[in-house]
Amino acid sequence: MPTSFLPCDVLIAGGGVGGIAASLAVARAGRTAIVLEEYAWIGGQFTSQAVPPDEHGWIERFGCTATYRAFRDAVRRHYREHTPLLPSVRDNPHLNPGNGWVSPLCHEPRVALAVLEAMLAPHVASGAIVIFRRHRVIAAAPASADRLAEVIAENLDTHESVRVRAAYFLDATENGDLLPLAGVDYITGSESRAQTGEPSAPATADPRNVQAFSVCFVLDELAGENHVIARPARYDFWRNYVPRLTPPWPGPLLGWAGLNPRTMETMRYNFDPHREKPGLFSGLWAFRRLIDRAQFAPGTYASDVCLVNWPMIDYMEGDLLTCTPAERAAHLADAKQLSLSMVYWLQTEAPRPNGGTGWPGLRLRGDLLGTGDGLAMAPYIRESRRILARTTIREQDVSAKYRPGDTLAERYEDSVGIGYYRIDLHPSTGGDNYIDVPSLPFRIPLGALIPQRVTNVLAAAKNIGTTHLTNGCYRLHPVEWNIGEAAGALAAHCLHTGHTPAAIHADAALRAAFQQLLVTQGVELAWPENLHLDDGDPHAHAR
Repeated sequence: MPTSFLPCDVLIAGGGVGGIAASLAVARAGRTAIVLEEYAWIGGQFTSQAVPPDEHGWIERFGCTATYRAFRDAVRRHYREHTPLLPSVRDNPHLNPGNGWVSPLCHEPRVALAVLEAMLAPHVASGAIVIFRRHRVIAAAPASADRLAEVIAENLDTHESVRVRAAYFLDATENGDLLPLAGVDYITGSESRAQTGEPSAPATADPRNVQAFSVCFVLDELAGENHVIARPARYDFWRNYVPRLTPPWPGPLLGWAGLNPRTMETMRYNFDPHREKPGLFSGLWAFRRLIDRAQFAPGTYASDVCLVNWPMIDYMEGDLLTCTPAERAAHLADAKQLSLSMVYWLQTEAPRPNGGTGWPGLRLRGDLLGTGDGLAMAPYIRESRRILARTTIREQDVSAKYRPGDTLAERYEDSVGIGYYRIDLHPSTGGDNYIDVPSLPFRIPLGALIPQRVTNVLAAAKNIGTTHLTNGCYRLHPVEWNIGEAAGALAAHCLHTGHTPAAIHADAALRAAFQQLLVTQGVELAWPENLHLDDGDPHAHAR
């Protein structure tokens, strides 16, 4: 039974990227928010999942909200003020602490956590934002067939529960966990071509066909030392595992042979903690490196610090959206075994470029992730349940292939933000290999945040009205932040005006007033026309 009852204006299920952005928007509007976060750390992809931001090539100039830019600026300021950066590095306006080539801002998860906590601090102190960590939504009670009244969340440590009543409910969970509890219509996996009209959709829908998730981890390397972990219980299985994919994977997943996601040609990954230099596709050590020790005063770091979010830890043996709780726990445990097996393989068997095998000096850095097992606190989720929305974003709306001669994706008149990334899908649980194709800079339509039926629930993360295919470009950090910020602002605006989200979406004047509010708060609604698309490649900064 619930042990306490709490009221608020807006309940936000999930304290990840979208949830935190939503809570800031609610508080900025003078309303109150309760955030329920499953893990000990807020921040989702940035922190508990340990993945630094994936961004487009224009990010230093435009293409994100003002609050997202404030987050980026604060991360850089943290390193300038609290670490002994070399003077030449400290003065670089585009400081990248890790010099990882996948992102213009690779940084430690704990720094992202500190920055987010600081951004929230004034609102937490005033009581406008209340955060319940280690709480997961387990039930919801409707007020009517189309309206939610309250949710119940369980403390995962004490198993006590809280009941929260609110006017609006935002689902910012990583998997869209509130949707089935709240009676919101949703879809999982891949739609059929008949459902969406997408040229690349399969003939038959498959609700279980979901992008792989990954349990990431952080390594440093102390040459001459031995940090080899205990042999994982499932090592033999994962050491010989070959994914069942079409087109086929070129060998065991734990190996240096892989596929180029864009061309599907066989390639060999490079890995050398001592010789990789910054540069596009230079190697896996520099790929998502969080700390490049060469940028800091000698002795500050004993080694570079490297985040492992590589193809070898993509878990394809089951999805987390259509399974039972017991199956979900089993998949998560097995995914951890895959990641630990990757660590052990790197330490003991991985072929070295100069001959020999293994780097026993590789050391798991769970202390940087807030965990005892050395792995990230939470799995890195690429695909969520998705609402059946008033607007569904389809492949033909954003794919460069199906908009020949255009420089921008569908110009939605109800835009509440913008983003850009390739349509990038990792191998899936249904046996599909990579889908990695060019998209065009896109808008986030308001209608994609609003369910077709339930009136006071909004999508605030990767659970908006995308398809399996378009989720591949709407799932990254700046876009999820923009989605959450727009959802939080919309809920607060509805409370202020008395209009429902559906009414604002349907009425051009009401919609324009809300869009103008977003603009005054630093949300960009449209891309400049005639962009040079090569400049926006997500990895263009590394060239």
